[in-house]
Amino acid sequence: MDTDIGALTTVFTEFYYWLTVALMFLIHVGFCMYEVGASRQKNMMHTLMKNSMLIPLVTITWFFFGWWIYWGFSSGPFITGGIDPDGLGAANTPWSETMSTNLSDRITGVFWAAFLLFSWTAASIVSGAVIERIRSSAFWIFAVLVGSVTWVIDAAWGWHYGGWMVQLLGYHDAYASGVIHAIAGGAALGILVHLGPRIGKFRADGTPRNIVPHNPWLITIGLFLIYTGFWGFYVACNVPVISPEGIGGQITGVTQTATTIYLTPTTLGAITMNFLMSLSGGMLAGYVVSRGDAFWTYSSGLAGIITASAGNDLYHPIQAMIIGAVGVVLMYKLHFWVERKFKIDDAVGAVAVHGYAGFIGVVIAGFVLWGHPSSPYEGYAVITPWGQFIGAIIMFWVLGFLPCWILAGILKSAGALRIPKEIELAGLDLAEFHGRYLDETEVAEAELQEAREAGLIP
Repeated sequence: MDTDIGALTTVFTEFYYWLTVALMFLIHVGFCMYEVGASRQKNMMHTLMKNSMLIPLVTITWFFFGWWIYWGFSSGPFITGGIDPDGLGAANTPWSETMSTNLSDRITGVFWAAFLLFSWTAASIVSGAVIERIRSSAFWIFAVLVGSVTWVIDAAWGWHYGGWMVQLLGYHDAYASGVIHAIAGGAALGILVHLGPRIGKFRADGTPRNIVPHNPWLITIGLFLIYTGFWGFYVACNVPVISPEGIGGQITGVTQTATTIYLTPTTLGAITMNFLMSLSGGMLAGYVVSRGDAFWTYSSGLAGIITASAGNDLYHPIQAMIIGAVGVVLMYKLHFWVERKFKIDDAVGAVAVHGYAGFIGVVIAGFVLWGHPSSPYEGYAVITPWGQFIGAIIMFWVLGFLPCWILAGILKSAGALRIPKEIELAGLDLAEFHGRYLDETEVAEAELQEAREAGLIP
């Protein structure tokens, strides 16, 4: 810290990212509540533990190799360069000095943590779609694959300021419509193809039944916590303070500014307006298209944000509102068409809300932002419809659907993907936590016996 201004900037940036981590933690709290509310009572504990245990698993694997992938694989590898073993990749290996406690580097730890919370989010999106019939061990394998490998590769390619997709395709996805949401939705779809529907989901004629959530209030509170955590999500996608010379003088002007993940100028005021407008457009569209269904109205608020996120650093607020609404109508229609046509049982609509909305949002950004610079660096491709469409395909299908579809097929063939039929019918909680339920029954019987002996009841 050479100057007082430099010291202040460093400390502010450190606190900035630390605060985003605290806010984003609420996303995971929301997902846990949302999934428990959407599951039936016989599966609540299993649902909760399945999602909660991804926290230590993804955190540890993110430390050992996920973070290094982000910095080392931005060139493909072998598209615009090779794996970066000596530069930024080496500086972010688990044994490097920056990945340990020290006073000379105040930023890496909190920046690492912010990206880690993105990883939890990607894995949790998958978790909701597969509740009530997947083995916990199988899900945890998928959580590590998505949270510490596949989404990190797409972030290195399309979210790193030097990523090959940014350079060659002009890919622009400022707040992760594709980078996190489309890939996670695609991953969930790949698993669901092999996992199959819950028992009783489809009638003999193939029409779907509505498996009603056991606690709509938990779902409502969970979604509002996700909304709240998304403020941290959006802010963590920015660099809070940077000077023009900090990125080679590419930003015009002389004052320091906030930038997106691509180091293009932005303001918190702009994304605040667009966040709220896309949320509002999504909720209104969801209310209309679902005819007032609370589950889809609140989920559509999230889908509206996700659809507009790719370009919410550049959209006008009215554009953000309209794009959020359009994305909701399309994802809602797609969800029920895919459900009927392919018998896909997505328990919480995660493929639609995150996957379809994210894919659509990336493509829409290509048309609305056509010709706009994707990066402040000279020679990078501009934003185009074809660049965004190719990017959406890579996110949803290549890195999202395909790896998880292959892995799910392997686990299914080994009998390690889905719980046995008799356990699904009885409930996963009774099967996995039977001791607890037996104790509860014995305690109730003992209380009744004591009450009879005391003459309180006949």
